[in-house]
Amino acid sequence: MTKKEHDPQSAPAVQVLERMFTLIDVLASREDAIPLKEISERAGLHPSTTHRILNDLVSGRFVDRPQSGSYRLGMRLLELGNLVKARLNVRDAALGPMRELHKLTQQPVNLSMRQGDEIIYVERAYSERSGMQVVRAIGGRAPLHLTSVGKLFLAADDPLRIRSYASRTGLQGHTKNSITELDALERELARVRQYGQASDNEELELGVRCMAAGIYDDQGKLVAGLSISAPSGRLEDDWLPKLKETARHISETLGFRPNLR
Repeated sequence: MTKKEHDPQSAPAVQVLERMFTLIDVLASREDAIPLKEISERAGLHPSTTHRILNDLVSGRFVDRPQSGSYRLGMRLLELGNLVKARLNVRDAALGPMRELHKLTQQPVNLSMRQGDEIIYVERAYSERSGMQVVRAIGGRAPLHLTSVGKLFLAADDPLRIRSYASRTGLQGHTKNSITELDALERELARVRQYGQASDNEELELGVRCMAAGIYDDQGKLVAGLSISAPSGRLEDDWLPKLKETARHISETLGFRPNLR
């Protein structure tokens, strides 16, 4: 056993989590709101304990309290579920086309999605022959304004949201090429909107350039980005039409039609 397993301080925290999951399961058994007394009875917990944990879940929007003394599952669970569902759907649709694009370029092909102020890499097709070390593995994150896919998502935002992003993050840079001023970022995003593509010119990592195209769902919403990354001297502009064609193919698999945008 590890030291943590012997630590008495860890036991209460685990117990609270177990009770929290039990309460969520009870709420999931009914579509309508359930009175506190019934929830506590079905969970086998004291009403005061049930009330305390449910209030914490309400604060996190995992549980709703439509009226005093009754509870139901909250919208936060739906949001998280939709996020996971979108990732799985996009990944399933993208994996085959990504591998074909990698065969053509012999460079890493990345599938990324937005999560807050960052992108998260959810899939990658690459081989050791690319000659480039893959620094950010699946599950890795990077700031929106420093990545080609991140710029696609920022370009889809309205000006107020972009300024809010800049204020929150301070537009911190990673390299000498990073965009760290709001006016420069706004000009860059205007080009992204004009051409329907984005690039990263050694802005996240020196020696690495990227190009990206957007992936859209059946509602015409930008849900992911497909990018090719390569050593700065090996990224070829001739790959761009094939990249955009591949992203469009994945979008169509998700139900996207051009007239949705």
